[in-house]
Amino acid sequence: MIEIRKGKDRGRADHGWLRSYHSFSFADYHDAEHMGFGHLRVINEDRIQPGTGFGTHGHRDMEIISYVLEGALAHKDSMGTGSTIVPGDVQRMSAGKGVLHSEFNHAQDVTHFLQIWIEPNVAGIPPSYEQKHFDAASKRGRLRLVASPDGREGSVTIHQDAFVYAGLLDGAERAVHKLQPGRRAFVHLARGRLAANGQPLEAGDALKAVDTAEIVLEKGKDAEVLLFDLA
Repeated sequence: MIEIRKGKDRGRADHGWLRSYHSFSFADYHDAEHMGFGHLRVINEDRIQPGTGFGTHGHRDMEIISYVLEGALAHKDSMGTGSTIVPGDVQRMSAGKGVLHSEFNHAQDVTHFLQIWIEPNVAGIPPSYEQKHFDAASKRGRLRLVASPDGREGSVTIHQDAFVYAGLLDGAERAVHKLQPGRRAFVHLARGRLAANGQPLEAGDALKAVDTAEIVLEKGKDAEVLLFDLA
């Protein structure tokens, strides 16, 4: 079964300093039909104005992935981590039994990024942090594994049976992802255009696949895409 959700149908929030689209119910946006997909709980497409950001706040028992598309995101947390996330970086923070952190845009331009939450398969663990860079060449014309339960292929490690892939597709480039029986896939097109299993997608659109043997991504036009392979 294939289902398409258009980006324009997502929840929206405009706080002035922050403009956000919510793929699933989040904060003041509630939609009983879009509470998550498997263990995938949040995909927020955020744009943060220069000199602003999220002040110190807490999380518990959630795998949080940040994926920057444009600009830079400065991160600080109660574990003593301080870093800057730029395009190509994948940041993973396991909130575990509790962590405080902040995220700011100290650049002169808008920072555009995806904030992704995946429900963990274990609760109350010590919080932890990981950040890795995946250059454009590693994602060009293919799906590059960027997050997995065991850190395989140099991906960041998440506490859940979920695999996250990132790809850049243009022109004749084509990527095929096989799904094992019983698994599902969620495709989020971050920018550009492409066809997923023959369905045209534009930036912000998503494809949900259940009981599907494979995901075929092709006919891209400056496309940057994330694919989630979920139990």
